[in-house]
Amino acid sequence: MKALSLLAGTLSLLTLAQLSAREPKEYDKDVSYREERLPAYDLPKLLVTPQGKTIKTAEEWHTIRRPQILALYSNLIYGCVPEPASPIQQSFEVVKTDPEFMGGKATRKDVKIRLKNDLGEMEMHFLVYVPNKAEKPAPTFFKHSFNNTKSRDFDVSDKNPGTLRNGWPLGDFFDRGYGFCAVYQQDLVGHNETSFLNSIHKLFYPKGQSFPKASEWGVLSTCAWGAMRGMDYLETDDDIDHTRVAIMGHSKMGKATLWTAAQDERFALAISAQSGCAGAALWRRKSGETLKKMVTRFPYWLCRNAWKFVEQEDDLPVDQHMLLACIAPRPVYVHSGVGDTWADSRGEYLSAYHASEVYRLLGKKGLESEESPEVGKAIIKSDVGYHNREGGHSIDPFDWERFMEFAEYHFKKTN
Repeated sequence: MKALSLLAGTLSLLTLAQLSAREPKEYDKDVSYREERLPAYDLPKLLVTPQGKTIKTAEEWHTIRRPQILALYSNLIYGCVPEPASPIQQSFEVVKTDPEFMGGKATRKDVKIRLKNDLGEMEMHFLVYVPNKAEKPAPTFFKHSFNNTKSRDFDVSDKNPGTLRNGWPLGDFFDRGYGFCAVYQQDLVGHNETSFLNSIHKLFYPKGQSFPKASEWGVLSTCAWGAMRGMDYLETDDDIDHTRVAIMGHSKMGKATLWTAAQDERFALAISAQSGCAGAALWRRKSGETLKKMVTRFPYWLCRNAWKFVEQEDDLPVDQHMLLACIAPRPVYVHSGVGDTWADSRGEYLSAYHASEVYRLLGKKGLESEESPEVGKAIIKSDVGYHNREGGHSIDPFDWERFMEFAEYHFKKTN
């Protein structure tokens, strides 16, 4: 309660105008990034239940421990999706098709996903690109996107015909036989939503409710729910191999990616790029972006129950290695950047390392050393992959190449 009172005081000093849509890393004058100054901590045990039962088999993990962990994340971190007040009807419409996209390398499909019930209607604009010369159905990358899928960002670049205007190297994906699709993060909820009156939430409110309860979905959980609706469409598209879909995202969308993949086992592989706090990085390290910084600047990305743990992260019954573990046995890849101190590259690696305990239980290969790998060295041939490279908060050509290599290694193994 003390932490919650402190947070409420902090939030009262901020106007909505000050809650910027960007992630201001330059404000961290009060944070030490030196390892020797970080707090000591004990991580919650992955394979021990709250009742003290040790999990020893894959069946016990899937039927006992994993559901416990997911319930904790749902109620205390990201927020659960409630039952809608009126059943939601979902429909798909391919509103436009371009079979000559990128000089004929791919077919672009503009898909409208409609969600409606007695309380209202919302739409998602879902983009799907299918490689024309690859064998169908094609394995596919699915990106949680900051770019608006209705914008020209998704047209071919005038300067580089192999990329989109937003810089994504889709030509390389098509050449390797991959499809690509994208869902816009703000189709169902605002980037820094504070009222939830114009978001998808309005279709879920029972009479008298106008704001999510403390345990109900915040922005990240809403983005994850929207991606699942995209997967619903992919299951109907014969051009896409919906059993080989790699979900990915960067920064805020890297956080949403991990929560999406942890909940929805239809996604075959997950890639988290510099997701940091509430993503791959450990809460208890309190390095870079912390829980306090997140809920001060972006108060409703998480559910309100998360506020109770501000500066009390050691009281959390979970830490982010447990989120990564919930993706097992499906492959997961974590990407960091040396200059991205905000995302805490060391904390991201340790999270992946500790999650590997569950991968090994399930007969998969995890990270073997607690020591972070050399900068620029990618761990690809593992069910838990990782790389840290020079540079800051971005997805660079080096990163795209590693993502494709990781997916190729695993998707080819399953053919």
